[in-house]
Amino acid sequence: MKIEPNQEIFIFPLQAVLFPEGLLPLKVFEQRYMEMTKACLRDGQPFGVCLIREGHEVGSAAVPEPVGCLANIVHWEMPQLGVFQLLARGGERFRIREMRVQPNQLIAASTEPLPSDTGRDQVDPACGELLRVIIDKAGAERFPAPLRLDDAAWVGFRLAEMLPMDTADRQQLLELTDAQERLARLKRIMVQQGLASSDQA
Repeated sequence: MKIEPNQEIFIFPLQAVLFPEGLLPLKVFEQRYMEMTKACLRDGQPFGVCLIREGHEVGSAAVPEPVGCLANIVHWEMPQLGVFQLLARGGERFRIREMRVQPNQLIAASTEPLPSDTGRDQVDPACGELLRVIIDKAGAERFPAPLRLDDAAWVGFRLAEMLPMDTADRQQLLELTDAQERLARLKRIMVQQGLASSDQA
């Protein structure tokens, strides 16, 4: 689902970064996010996931990072009254233009889409090979289908999800709009973690 310029969406600030086509399980129990979930299911609309810049997931509205990712609900269930179990899939990235905090502490924001990645047609061999190994070990079912190992943006987003790193580093990788620059940064992380040799970086 695409986002229109100045489209208003609900924002779910989390201590996590969602990437395009990534899968995010969520347990929703706070009243404001229960209302958000019901509205999104009723209207067939996504919500926005943003990393928390200041504050906490529970309680007063947190201050989100300005760049986030749309989250489309692909599965939901209510195992008990007052609790939603959701599986969301990442969509387009967006930038917050303006936001307002509603009385129930739910954030609504006017947003604009981030440009699509450039440089998608060439995947660095070291990055592609590491992702193949990860997929083989973790199981293809843990990754969004179809597997697009020839798409530098897709490979970069999946490595950014899987490699151990700070959420601030994941946020920087999310905000990049050059797939080759993202892979170059990921390669440096791979070398630091001993997952690639320095002559591959």
